[in-house]
Amino acid sequence: MPIPQKSQLSSKTKIDILIPAIEKDLGTLPFVIDAARKFVMHPIGKIMIVAPRKKRIMDLCVRKKCKFIDEDTVLPITKKNINYRSRTWDRSGWLFQQLLKLNGDTLSSSDFFLVMDADTVLIRPHIFRSGNKTVFYCRNWSRSEYFATYRKLMGRKRSSKTSFVTHYMLFEKSRLIQLKKAIVAKHHTSWHSAILRSMDLTKQFAFSEFETYANFLHSTDRKSLILKKAQNKSLNMNVMQASKSRVESLSHQYRSISFHKRKDYTTRPTVGKK
Repeated sequence: MPIPQKSQLSSKTKIDILIPAIEKDLGTLPFVIDAARKFVMHPIGKIMIVAPRKKRIMDLCVRKKCKFIDEDTVLPITKKNINYRSRTWDRSGWLFQQLLKLNGDTLSSSDFFLVMDADTVLIRPHIFRSGNKTVFYCRNWSRSEYFATYRKLMGRKRSSKTSFVTHYMLFEKSRLIQLKKAIVAKHHTSWHSAILRSMDLTKQFAFSEFETYANFLHSTDRKSLILKKAQNKSLNMNVMQASKSRVESLSHQYRSISFHKRKDYTTRPTVGKK
């Protein structure tokens, strides 16, 4: 997929980039990295790929000059410690990746780090800090289960009517630390254990790291947020099927493309599998 040229839009705030991934993301991941370097209009410190210790992923990190981080070293728990599945679906890995993102403050060397999903390619320039405010890219719909968990976790309803689930988000380390301390203080356990205990584990979509972090900021200091429309386009195709002309055409209307013709961290176990 050809990557369009970047513009003069820019920010002086230095950021790191964190991308959780698995081997099945290798089709899109190189394009995600290349597009981030073109369209994230900030000085970029390091691009961190948090993933299983697999040779193909590690080799890609070398080629793309990214920092490989073994996902099993980021948290006190691993995917094996998460039991978030039913007889027809398994979202343990999906949830594990969200917890990895929320511990990005322990990995980033900068005061800010951008989390990106490994299936989403930027096709227009982005800035994530304007003055002393953080730019959030938003959409109009979400899932009620996310906010049921948020209410149990934080002890209050969400404060924003818009949704922050848009495949990428800038985290401020100091504010993320505040969020996790607030969770620990309320539940008297580790922040990740509190999240697991607050979820309805019978629901297939029961937690959103993006909704949780952004609503925490929105409820405590909404004047520090700038909200913009996400303008994300979901495509049911392989990244290699996106022609230069198609990408250029989409870039007039959209900021990013998500490629969903790929297997992700959601698996469908056979009936009766444990």
